[in-house]
Amino acid sequence: MEGPPVIDVQGMTKRFGGRTVVNRIAMRVCEGQVYGFLGPNGSGKTTFIRMLCGLLRADGGSGTVLGRDVIRESAAIKRQVGYMTQRFSFYGDLTIEENLDFVARVYGVPQRVDAVRASLEHLGLHDRRSQLAGELSGGWKQRLALAACLLHKPRLLLLDEPTAGVDPKARRDFWDEIHELAAQGLTFLITTHYMDEAERCDRLAYISYGDLLVDGTVDEVIDTARLTTWSVEGGDALGLAPRLRRCAGVGQVVAFGKSLHVSGADAGALEGAIAPFRTPGYEWKRVRSGLEDVFIHLMESSTDNFSR
Repeated sequence: MEGPPVIDVQGMTKRFGGRTVVNRIAMRVCEGQVYGFLGPNGSGKTTFIRMLCGLLRADGGSGTVLGRDVIRESAAIKRQVGYMTQRFSFYGDLTIEENLDFVARVYGVPQRVDAVRASLEHLGLHDRRSQLAGELSGGWKQRLALAACLLHKPRLLLLDEPTAGVDPKARRDFWDEIHELAAQGLTFLITTHYMDEAERCDRLAYISYGDLLVDGTVDEVIDTARLTTWSVEGGDALGLAPRLRRCAGVGQVVAFGKSLHVSGADAGALEGAIAPFRTPGYEWKRVRSGLEDVFIHLMESSTDNFSR
């Protein structure tokens, strides 16, 4: 059962000069959800997030974030949101503890010393509290950034590619922490390029060139795309890729280990295209399209907004 909406906006639009970078996007994210926000670089994800938390003023649109008007009450929204940017934005010549203390001062966190100490303990940073932030590895920088986001006890976290450049174990630990916090009622909107992370989200939205193309659960997103995918392996399967890409009806050919995924939007046309290649030595089978297949399809079928 879904909780009350934390983000509920319609028609959100942002232009820079003559270019529309966010084009009338609607989004509804409910309390306790982990909502994935996906799309290629330059698609408008970061711009949209900054509008939600009041760092950018929308040129159009309406709705609420945390029950506050997204346009008129941005200052109140900022106080209840934690925003983790793509780039590490803390002082490299301050220690972990000093950085957290600074953030606590900015937010006017009551009982600041106790709050910082509790944050260090909760995120496993206590033993490293005297280490300079500039000396931290990617995973530890990530923990510091999350700790800083949580200091003022926000109700919504906006995380912009939080695991970029982080090793697999640190990414898994980070996502375990996210789900623990979501179980306590915290809501997340997270941008990511990792499909394994997208599959851990309750719902997903995909934006390309400023347009919201699809949203829903993982299964809903895959089903909505109506993409047909075949897998081929054996023989020199990888060597078939250039020839398959030239065939009408083939939308994409992607290598997965020693096999290929061959996808198309028209099931009949795709089956006709691969028929000449179904020869002895190759094993063809129809498979369920994955998120990566769907998102590549969406990206390739969308139109550049450079001049829009």
